[in-house]
Amino acid sequence: MPKIKTHSGAKKRFNLTKTGKVKRAHAFKSHILTKKNTKRKRGLRQGAYADVTNTAAVKRMIPYK
Repeated sequence: MPKIKTHSGAKKRFNLTKTGKVKRAHAFKSHILTKKNTKRKRGLRQGAYADVTNTAAVKRMIPYK
């Protein structure tokens, strides 16, 4: 069976936990931060989990993680 290519964008954005959940970072934290309040930016620092409806697609993109 041939090897599967890992999606380059997905490998930089997602990680898998031991239980199989997909970890992701929050969006909207890279630029135009002056109009966002401190509480909002602090919340965006925290990690999050990908939605259950997207986990299968993400796992297909990162088969060897």
